Amino acid sequence: MSLEQEIDWDEIESLILILSKKISKLPRTFTSITTLSRGGLIPSRLLADHLGIKKIFVDRKKISSDSLFVDDIFDSGDTFNKILPKVNDPSKFVFVTLFARCGKKYPENLLYAKKTKNNAYVIFPWDKLEFLNSKK
Repeated sequence: MSLEQEIDWDEIESLILILSKKISKLPRTFTSITTLSRGGLIPSRLLADHLGIKKIFVDRKKISSDSLFVDDIFDSGDTFNKILPKVNDPSKFVFVTLFARCGKKYPENLLYAKKTKNNAYVIFPWDKLEFLNSKK
């Protein structure tokens, strides 16, 4: 039996506040947010509103290091490893997630709001239907 952890909107809003405070403390600003259409789009919009960022780019082939990259969870590291070669200056790249999977090795450029408590599958409000359909 697999573990599941369902996240509600109140927790999302709390995590967005935590992240926006952490991002605001960085010694730099960002001109845009870049994300993936699956997973990162909604957190990107919420962070953009909190940080006053007007531009959100989705599924880009090239990513500026002046753009904050947002995803919902850092899990296996696959997304990070696929994105990093697309960044024009990886040394300035910042990858932001709501959750970071516990027990993983995190890259230096990862900024997250909260670690998972276990290996439970995290179900975000925007992917409930996708999760239910995968169980059929």
